[in-house]
Amino acid sequence: MKIGIGFDVHNFQSGRKLILGGVEINHSKGLAGHSDADVLVHSIMDAMLGACGLGDIGNHFPDSDSRYENISSLLLLEEVNKKMKKKCLSIVNIDCVLILEKPRVSKYFPDMKKKLSGILKISEEAINIKATTTEGLGFCGREEGIAAESAVLLE
Repeated sequence: MKIGIGFDVHNFQSGRKLILGGVEINHSKGLAGHSDADVLVHSIMDAMLGACGLGDIGNHFPDSDSRYENISSLLLLEEVNKKMKKKCLSIVNIDCVLILEKPRVSKYFPDMKKKLSGILKISEEAINIKATTTEGLGFCGREEGIAAESAVLLE
């Protein structure tokens, strides 16, 4: 058994779509980033890579590489999943938390789980997604951005 944790944060930016867990969320701003800036998927990828002892997403998909500009993070997640399988590991479960004041995202969780389980070829029941606020504190509380943290257990 191996466990990994991942963390990611992106600030809000006008003129971009808000993508979380591979799902477009109805909001006035998206997240700034080289890719689609999907903080949830990025935290999951970092957790998977960490559990495999393979560094982090910046090592594998550097923001200096134009191939990854505006790319869907789900495509990157597919690549991370392949790297994990090459190590003869599989996912037992994933537990995630999104940290944001707005928008409210819980109604999107079923769609996120469906997307993620399809990419990772695991049961939706093996994925748990939660959201919390910071009660107005910090950059998330000031609605300047979104953070995500994930843990993954591999066997």
